[in-house]
Amino acid sequence: MQQHTAVYPFTAIVGQEDMKLALILNVINPALGGVLIKGEKGTAKSTAVRALADLLPAMEAVQDCPFNCDPGDSNRLCEGCLAKRPQSFTTRSVKMRVVELPVSATEDRVVGTLDIEHAIKHGEKKFEPGILAQANRNILYVDEVNLLDDHVVDVLLDAAAMGVNTVEREGVSYSHPARFVLVGTMNPEEGDIRPQLLDRFGLSVLVAGEHRPEQRVEVVKRRLAYEQDAVGFAIGYEEEQHQLGSGIIEARRLLPQVTIDDDLLLLVAKIAVELDVDGHRADITVIKTALTLAAFAGREKAAPEDVKKAAWLALPHRMRRRPFEEGALDWEKVEAFFDATIHLK
Repeated sequence: MQQHTAVYPFTAIVGQEDMKLALILNVINPALGGVLIKGEKGTAKSTAVRALADLLPAMEAVQDCPFNCDPGDSNRLCEGCLAKRPQSFTTRSVKMRVVELPVSATEDRVVGTLDIEHAIKHGEKKFEPGILAQANRNILYVDEVNLLDDHVVDVLLDAAAMGVNTVEREGVSYSHPARFVLVGTMNPEEGDIRPQLLDRFGLSVLVAGEHRPEQRVEVVKRRLAYEQDAVGFAIGYEEEQHQLGSGIIEARRLLPQVTIDDDLLLLVAKIAVELDVDGHRADITVIKTALTLAAFAGREKAAPEDVKKAAWLALPHRMRRRPFEEGALDWEKVEAFFDATIHLK
C-alpha cells in the first residue's frame, strides 16, 4: 500500500456537501474560477482540499518542465515545450498536489521574475518561475485569503480565470500555462474581502461545524479511527474513492459535449436580475457551473436543477446585501421565482 493513501479520504468527510461539491466542480472545470470557503476553524477546509488532490489518479507531465505541461494538450504548452516536437517529449507520471501560498507572499514570488539584464546581454528570455508555475495543473490553496494584499489576490484571480500567467517588465514579456484550482479559505470574523474581488471567485460556500449530535459523533469516530490506523482507515474507503475519482475524470471528458437550452439561459439572466447582481460574470459562472454539474451527473444536457444548484453556489456572494445574513431572504425569493418559472413551462 503506497503511503499517499494515508491521507484522510475525501469520501470519509462527514457533511459539508456544498464545500465538497464546489471543490469537485472546480477540479472538473478549473475555468469556473475557484472557490472561496468561508467558515470557522476546524470545519475540515484544509482536510478536504488535501484529500481531493490525493483522490485523483496520476497525470502525465513533460519531463523536466517547470510547469508540468500536459503532453497531450498542445493548446496549453509553455514556450519551452512548444519549441520541442511533441513526439520527442519524455513524460513522467505526477500526482496532483496542493501548492500553498503564504499570506506574506509578494507579487514577484507569486508570478515569477524576468532577468532583464540577461535578456539585454544574450537576447533571450530568462524566467525564474514563481508559485503560479508550481500551481499549474494543481490546487493552489490560500488560507486566510482575506489577509492577502489586494493586488496579489487580483493577480491570482486573473490567472485562475485566464489559465495563463503573463509577466511583463521593461518591454519583455513571458507567458506560461497557469491552469489551477484556486481555493481560498477565510474566517469572516477576521475581516472580509472587497466586493470587487469577492465577485471574481467563481463559487463561494459557507461552512460551519455540524449541529446534529449524530453527525458530530460520526466526525469524532472517523477522526479517531483515522488517527489510530490511517492506512487501514483509508482502505475502507478505497472503493468510494475510486468511484468518485473515475467520475471526475469521466466528467472532464464529457464536459465539452454538454449543452444548455436557450430557455435556461434566459432563466439565469432573470435570476441575476431578480438578485440584483452587477455585471455579467455571475450569469456566465452560473451557466458554466450548470454545465459542469450536468457533466458530473453523466448527462449531455444541463437541466433546471443544475441551474438551481449552480445559482446557489455562484450567486449568494454576489448579492449586494451581505449574502449570508440579510441575503437569506433574497435566496428564498429567488427559489420561489425559479420554481414558479419552471412550473409555467
